[in-house]
Formats: sequence, C-alpha cells, structure tokens
Amino acid sequence: MSGGAVEAVGILEILAALPHRYPFLLVDRIVEINGDLSGIGIKNVTINEPHFLGHFPNNPVMPGVLVIEGMAQTAGALCIRSLGASKPGLVYFLTIDKAKFRKPVIPGDVLEYHMQRLSRRRNMWWYKGEAKVKGELVAEAELGAMIAEG
Repeated sequence: MSGGAVEAVGILEILAALPHRYPFLLVDRIVEINGDLSGIGIKNVTINEPHFLGHFPNNPVMPGVLVIEGMAQTAGALCIRSLGASKPGLVYFLTIDKAKFRKPVIPGDVLEYHMQRLSRRRNMWWYKGEAKVKGELVAEAELGAMIAEG
C-alpha cells in the first residue's frame, strides 16, 4: 500500500456498506484500506458454499464470475466507505475488461482481492483487481462501477 492510512474492516461494517447477503456476499473482511485508492479484501472459501454443489460435484471449483464479483464487492465497499454516506447507494457494474483466470480457486483457499483504483469521475470508479491465493495470481480484471442513490 502506498502513502495513506491502512485500516481494517470487519464483516459488520461490510454488511453496513454493501446490500449483498448470503449466499452472494463474497467478502469476509477488508484487511487493508487506503481511502478509495486501494484495498485488500479477503474471502475464506469453504465447501459449504452452494455453488460447489454443481460446480463441480467431484472437483469443486469456485466459478470465475464469483471471483470477479468478490473483486467488485471489495471495490464497492472502498467507494461507499470513502463517501462516508449514512445511507449507502447501490453499486452497479459499468464494465468488466481484461478478465483472465489463471488458476482454480478451491475450498480451503483464502482468496485475496487486491484492488487498485485506476480513475474516478463523479459517482463512477474504475479499478484493477488481482485475485491471489497464497500470493499467487489466480485471476485479474479491470472493473468499472457507479454508485446510484439507494
């Protein structure tokens, strides 16, 4: 992380910032935050998650779209938190670009979403995200989102 204050956010603050709930909340904790500039979200991947029933029964693999969604939720929490709004708005995808999946994510993995802001214009943000397990890159993408009033 560069420059600013490094903070951590637990599940209760994430629940206050994001509208997502089980089984679609894909961030358990944010361990580093530098305003809306950067942050690292954590997802503890467990076999109890419903997508593993069908993806794939004898070889459970976390769907890549859920890895991307976890990146977006981490970035959304950074944006909403940086606004300091008492009633957060809804976060909507604008773009998903340059998505690449490098290695499967499986139950037992601790998935880290490393998010770095690329730019911001009014209520729109763009981030580069890297998903890592044990420091190894498993997926990456550039994401754009906007916050609409809730």
